[in-house]
Amino acid sequence: MKLKKLMVLTAACSMVLSITACGSNTANNGGNAAATNAPADNGGTNNAGTDSAATGDIVPEDGASLIVWESKEERPFTEEIAKQFTAKYNVPVKIEEVAGPDQVTKLTQDGPSGLAADVINIPHDNLGKAASASLVLPNDIFAEQTKADNTEASIVGSTFEGELYGYPRAAETYALYYNKSLVKEAPKSFDDVLAFSKTFTDKSKNKYGIMWEVGNLYYNYLFIASTGGYLFGDNGTNKDDIGLNNEGAVEGLNTFAKLKEALPIKSGDINADIKRSLFNSGDVAMDITGPWELAGYKEALGDNLGIAPVPTVAGKTAITFSGIKIYAVNSFSQYPNAAKLYAHFATSKESQLELNKIIGSVPTNKEALEDPQIKNDPYVSAFAEQAKNSQPMPSIPEMGNVWSPVNAALPEIWDKDVDPKVAMDKAVQQIKDLNNGTSAQ
Repeated sequence: MKLKKLMVLTAACSMVLSITACGSNTANNGGNAAATNAPADNGGTNNAGTDSAATGDIVPEDGASLIVWESKEERPFTEEIAKQFTAKYNVPVKIEEVAGPDQVTKLTQDGPSGLAADVINIPHDNLGKAASASLVLPNDIFAEQTKADNTEASIVGSTFEGELYGYPRAAETYALYYNKSLVKEAPKSFDDVLAFSKTFTDKSKNKYGIMWEVGNLYYNYLFIASTGGYLFGDNGTNKDDIGLNNEGAVEGLNTFAKLKEALPIKSGDINADIKRSLFNSGDVAMDITGPWELAGYKEALGDNLGIAPVPTVAGKTAITFSGIKIYAVNSFSQYPNAAKLYAHFATSKESQLELNKIIGSVPTNKEALEDPQIKNDPYVSAFAEQAKNSQPMPSIPEMGNVWSPVNAALPEIWDKDVDPKVAMDKAVQQIKDLNNGTSAQ
């Protein structure tokens, strides 16, 4: 079974429990190779977690203290949760700023020497490299509760080779932001985007109907998957079955190439800062991006901000990438019980609602998704709506070999008018070479 069909169904039935009745997440880098450190088997009383369900017989080790890695942007949340955790368990927590995509690489280097964090917070597509190198411990004590409490898609993202490692805390995908003072109604298709842009785009005035990071696979996977392309086959696990250059992918990438009429600038002239500034000032009418821009865009546009699902591609529903932010416990931690307690505590319903309040994240906890704080928020609900048609990024180690080749192919198509089939054939061959260890890189 191809990744496309199964994982869209998975996402549709689970990531958006707040909307449907079905079911019970930039380039990323990972690390490799290390030894494992078995967790201590401490007994204790049942006092872990913030929800009412049983959490297992586990207490922090005597004298335990923790280091948690967190991104600069989401540090305010972790400072609050660390304070609550310390108050409950009398375990001091130190926060060190490390970007999520850099944490597995840093763990590879610092884990064996005892310098790494006890708890890391990573994009789920980094999990395969960490787990296959025995850098992280399984989520064993809280496994059943984690599976019961969270959406199926987030559990898929937290699992590697059938073993649950992660503690999911947020789901991410991207959607269409638009300025209601410029765009009266969100476009339903990219043909509509082109039609509007012909009336708005003026390169001489640095005004564009739409802008997104055209050189980044993360945002442009929608032009591959929506029309029948896929990344890895067999539910994202078969490194030898790559669908980035099949007939469907090429069809969607032809739509991608046509959109240069709406955005007639080089891929290298677009980055998050430029795009953000132009959208905030009204010089870009629409932007495809994720919930991490929500707070700033709300402040800049106020009631003129709208969010809608991504427009259709060649008449087909847009399929976006999704990512799950997960905690994992360092296998070299001196305090694995305390670390597991922290990861569980920081991903409870209450913690995920706190994360939404402070950062704007979309919860994975099913009860949190049903909470009025989430259901009554039109912006968060819009991301949940798009998540019905999203695919979690594969988490096998070979995912790390995908980003550079495709992120080189997309500018070839956009900037140099290279035929999408030619560009993607080259990218797929590079990925296969990397997967098989035959690349000169």
